[in-house]
Amino acid sequence: MAMQLSWDDTEDIGIELADKYPNQNPLEVRFTDLHRMVVELPGFDDDPKGSNESKLEAIQMAWHEEWQDRQG
Repeated sequence: MAMQLSWDDTEDIGIELADKYPNQNPLEVRFTDLHRMVVELPGFDDDPKGSNESKLEAIQMAWHEEWQDRQG
């Protein structure tokens, strides 16, 4: 069973995005696309309207950090 994710689970969402999109540079993703990607994650169980620019930016940075770690 997938974990329950909310907009505040920044690091967990970053890991999930890195798993789902391993070849995507997170810094090349527009916030509108990032919002969609997060909402579509299995286990995401928060109000889609509950995001804002700072939450999306934090998610993008967590994803970017995870992505960089995996690049070696």
